[in-house]
Amino acid sequence: MTQPAAFVVFGEALTDFIRQPDGQWRAIAGGACWNVARAAARLGVATGYAGSVSTDLFGNELYRLAQEAGLDMRFTQQHAKAPLLAMVTSTTPPDYFFIGDDSADLHFDVQRLPAGWMDEARILHFGCISLAREPLASRLLQVAQEAAMRNKKIAFDPNWRKLMDSPSYRILLKQLLGLSHYVKVSDEDLERLFPGDGNALATLQALAPQAEILYTLGAKGMRWIKGEQVIEQAAYAVEVVDTVGCGDASMGGWIASQLRQPDAPTQAHLRCAAAGAAIAASKAGAYAATWEEVQAMIARG
Repeated sequence: MTQPAAFVVFGEALTDFIRQPDGQWRAIAGGACWNVARAAARLGVATGYAGSVSTDLFGNELYRLAQEAGLDMRFTQQHAKAPLLAMVTSTTPPDYFFIGDDSADLHFDVQRLPAGWMDEARILHFGCISLAREPLASRLLQVAQEAAMRNKKIAFDPNWRKLMDSPSYRILLKQLLGLSHYVKVSDEDLERLFPGDGNALATLQALAPQAEILYTLGAKGMRWIKGEQVIEQAAYAVEVVDTVGCGDASMGGWIASQLRQPDAPTQAHLRCAAAGAAIAASKAGAYAATWEEVQAMIARG
């Protein structure tokens, strides 16, 4: 019997096409929400990735890798639509655009989720461009609103992208922040989410009054913030291969720790978040660490 999914992640899975220095393109399976789901599953938490992928080569690879990560595949759908693609023309500085006007992710059907799934779920996660792409965004907001009414906890990583410059996203951002219990945001994301705001962190806290905030600072570590309380967590020192998926790994580690060891102190959850991010940075691509790898990193300090 499949263990009930305690953590359900909603949002996009996609294929990144990254332009290489020689002009060739490298295709890599990814997507912020999909990465968070894989990270949590690899850390031993019963996790469902609630999204839709295509039925072609790209979608099939995403589906296969989701299976290999140990995700509950009852939550993942496939539709015979075009794949969602991110064309990354430059990584330094970042420059990209998305292809997918009628792609499979937009056809995600909430009614096809497993019967009774919300009764079993403890934390629901939302984030990134899925919340800036209609009609998917409105469907996901409705799920979050229903879950909040049923006293489920909401996790949110805005993960800023160019698509989020619209007035409709600004409205949704405020609505979802108001529902959230866990919010992860990087220093770079915070600046872009609230441009010109001299005290963006205070603005975020005001919009998410009940939330614990995980504020990530790259190599400078991270801070946990709740009201006036602040707890610091340094980054673990590793030889960095790339930073792809580090933020997603930290989010997955933070939430997985809450679910695996709910009575542990906040600092223990932060260590899991920082260790997951560090391990991801030491590997190529969006690497998802195991619980044993994370604990070994913490033990080494």
